[in-house]
Amino acid sequence: MAQKVTIVDYGAGNIFSVSRAVEHFGAEVVLSGDPAVIRHAERLILPGVGAFANGMQGLRERGLVEPVREYAASGRPFLGICLGMQMMVERSEEFGSHDGLGILPGKVTRIAGKDAHGTPMKIPHIGWNRLTMPERRATWKDTILEGLPVESGAYFVHSFSVVPAREEDRLADTWHGDYRVSAAIQRGNVSGCQFHPEKSGPIGLRIIGNFLESR
Repeated sequence: MAQKVTIVDYGAGNIFSVSRAVEHFGAEVVLSGDPAVIRHAERLILPGVGAFANGMQGLRERGLVEPVREYAASGRPFLGICLGMQMMVERSEEFGSHDGLGILPGKVTRIAGKDAHGTPMKIPHIGWNRLTMPERRATWKDTILEGLPVESGAYFVHSFSVVPAREEDRLADTWHGDYRVSAAIQRGNVSGCQFHPEKSGPIGLRIIGNFLESR
């Protein structure tokens, strides 16, 4: 699989584990914080861990906000991972109100600390959880989740969750207690995973492989 994948390097961690997952398929990895490289990438991954505001600041300081937006609008394959997925939407409520990239409509909110019965839930949401099919979606065909069984396990580490404005943008959900978490989102060429595919074993590698094969 002779692919070239650009991973956005903006100081927000986990780029090397993502790189190794991509290189598993023999693809060439380019780590870059150069706006011109981002604009002309063949395939782009926006990774990230940490706070939303810090991530957006890292993009702004490097002049990458508009290049990433332009790339997402180009129709070429784009994948956001964890914080990278969260920054794809319009705004976040993490430690105040912060603007995101606005690639997809939606917001980032804190996961509830209690279930519907008032029982405390552990936050952050850490560990393996199952990917479920949202009600408005009948299949994962032609997405980064193609070929995965429903209820496949993936590894999560987060306290905040994307709430898409359009239900049809939900690609997969998971549940933390009775709180529905948007586990993956997708519209056209743009996809995002709240979980870490690079830490999710064979299932995660299948997702990376699907991304490399997407058009």
